[in-house]
Amino acid sequence: MKSREEIVEEMQQVVEQMRLDDLEERPELEEEYFDCSCCGQTKSYAGSIQYGEYRLCNDCVLLAETGFALGKIKDIQDLIDAMEDKRLEELCNFIKQDEKSQNN
Repeated sequence: MKSREEIVEEMQQVVEQMRLDDLEERPELEEEYFDCSCCGQTKSYAGSIQYGEYRLCNDCVLLAETGFALGKIKDIQDLIDAMEDKRLEELCNFIKQDEKSQNN
């Protein structure tokens, strides 16, 4: 049985390879962005995955796949729920930046 560290390292390699494969197939993905359903950040489509109704950025795909492999989450909704504070923080940051740009 693999150790936790081995699982994490393997997932890091797999998820990075997914990103690289996307860029090899469609280099323009690096400059195409979306708002991640999990962390709320604006991220590149490269390496992102659609899980049902949610699109996750490459960083959150790593969290999801590692969570699945380690048995820490049972479905994607578990991760979405756990990341709610992070999404709210990103939304607040966006609103603050928008207000700054409107005041200048």
